[in-house]
This record gives sequence, structure tokens and C-alpha cells, in this order.
Amino acid sequence: MTIWSRLTDRLPRRPHLQRSRGKPGPRGEAVAARFLRRHRYRILRRNARNRFGEVDLLALAPDRRTLVLVEVKSRELTQPPPTPNTPQPVPHDQLPEWRVTHHKERRLNALAAQLARQHRWTNRPWRFDVIGVDLPPKPHKPVIRHHPAAFESHV
Repeated sequence: MTIWSRLTDRLPRRPHLQRSRGKPGPRGEAVAARFLRRHRYRILRRNARNRFGEVDLLALAPDRRTLVLVEVKSRELTQPPPTPNTPQPVPHDQLPEWRVTHHKERRLNALAAQLARQHRWTNRPWRFDVIGVDLPPKPHKPVIRHHPAAFESHV
């Protein structure tokens, strides 16, 4: 065993930096980031962390003044989504974006306040968006639902 391997074996594993295969979270975040870029948002950070938790995307709105914290919720579908001509109603409580609970909203508020103090962004307006992403099997395109200003901010 080399010295390097002995040193690295002692280091704690960091699963948030390892590439996950087959999990909808990172794929959904990548789809959401592309969606926001196409709509003239500027992605400032992905997976920004502090002691209050983690936010999936931190972006600058198209007005180039408003900071937007984006929580992405995604799910993999086993069947392709219904065509627009034959819509099949999905109960709202089954959509992934409904998994953003009141507890998560409070944590995102605390995280935003900490980021604002840390980076001296307290004089900017903040907004909290939620993006729901359905990831169908490969030949089909993802279905994206963007909810701007999904809940109140107290930053």
C-alpha cells in the first residue's frame, strides 16, 4: 500500500461530490439548470451549502438584480408522458414539487439569510422558486414545471 492510498483511506468519503448513476436528483438539477439558462437566468452556484443545508440552484433572474433560490424536485417515470391530445390528470399530491414542505421552506429561508450576510447581498431582492421535473424513458424529453415565487421570503 502506498503512502498516498493510506492517506486517502483516512479521509472521509464525500458522497455529495461523487457522481450518482440512475438517481433522478442530479439529472433533474441539470435539466432545470438548462431550462433556466434558456430563459435568461444566470446560474451562480449549484448545490450551495452552509450549516442550514443545501440549495439546488442559486441563480440571478433575467432582470439581473433578483437573486433566486431554486429547489428542484424530480422523479423518474417508467412510461412516457401523455401526449397533449390525451391528457391524463395527475393528482397534485403526486407531483414531485409538492414534496417541498413547510420545514424545507424554513430551512431555505435560513440558508438564504446566511448567504445574503456572507456575500453581502442583503440589499438585493430574493425569490424562492420550485421546479418539478419528470424524467421519462430516454427518447422522450423531460417535462418541466417552473413555479416562480413559490413561497414567501423573509430575507
